[in-house]
Amino acid sequence: MPASIDSITKSLGDKADFYLNHKCKTIAKERLHLPGPDWVDRIFAPTNRSNRVLNNLDWMLNTGRLAGTGYLSILPVDQGIEHSAGASFAKNPDYFDSENIVKLAIEGGCNAVASTFGVLASVSRKYAHKIPFLVKINHNQILTYPNTFDQVMYGTVKEAYDMGAAAVGATIYFGSPESNRQIIEVANAFAEAHSYGMVTVLWCYLRNPAFKKDKDYHVSADLTGQANHLGVTIQADIIKQKLPENNGGYTALQMGDSSYGKIDKRVYSELTTDHPIDLCRYQIANCYMGRAGLINSGGASGAHDFDEAVTTAVINKRAGGMGLISGRKAFQRPLAEGAKLLNAVQDVYLCKDVTVA
Repeated sequence: MPASIDSITKSLGDKADFYLNHKCKTIAKERLHLPGPDWVDRIFAPTNRSNRVLNNLDWMLNTGRLAGTGYLSILPVDQGIEHSAGASFAKNPDYFDSENIVKLAIEGGCNAVASTFGVLASVSRKYAHKIPFLVKINHNQILTYPNTFDQVMYGTVKEAYDMGAAAVGATIYFGSPESNRQIIEVANAFAEAHSYGMVTVLWCYLRNPAFKKDKDYHVSADLTGQANHLGVTIQADIIKQKLPENNGGYTALQMGDSSYGKIDKRVYSELTTDHPIDLCRYQIANCYMGRAGLINSGGASGAHDFDEAVTTAVINKRAGGMGLISGRKAFQRPLAEGAKLLNAVQDVYLCKDVTVA
């Protein structure tokens, strides 16, 4: 039974009115292509995506507790590489065992499970037909000393196809010196994935030390929005992005006569405010006004995981987003408790009282 608006309001605490009653006066919701039960027919049927891509996208959208809503709840566990296995799984060593990752996604009612070639291949014959697999095809690796930060391919698109995956995912570190190479690699991989009938999901992350100034502009609405726009340019079907925490990354990087980004001030005066829902809506606007769905990440695990996850889901849904992709908050706790957290996120999307702002 989905949670009521009362439990969601309780999670939001003294910010409930701030989040639930906000009216967006920047980009009207009528301009957006919002998620819904007819998502595939309405948004993707007119595109160049093949019937096989539409089938897999439809499968993802009709799996788990959010089936038939147009929203997505995805469990991502690639932290064994991105953050080292020890750092990721020390809190709950059960997740060194790859099968438990897939079990959590199923128990938690997710639309799909996203993980590495190794994790998903190790149990593909048992589970690939039971829940859509999203294979993450590139990763950072942090064993090089000192640590380097780059995304490198860990396998081929055909390997993902052969194990029965419904989708492939990749990361690009936009703004990094390696980003040009990564854009070319991922664009080619996504074209191949579409030729096999797989859905494409892009982690549109920023990475450049210069983006840290008076604030951390890696999570600014204007820079992450542009990363999203580059992501949909290479035909990502779904964009994964961190929830924006601030704005003004372009203006902070203007130095002297620099015209970095060739930004228009109306981005800040007319298209955004400092409200989290308006900042997230700008991210969605850069996804062709929602033609590519925006899923926000759940963030790092902490002391208030349940309330923070619900808050993130409310912001994403009210902004016009397509769902949440939450990992560490779920798998760094016992399976039943992790499934409960995933259900709390899904309840936001199932609750008809949480509307698009």
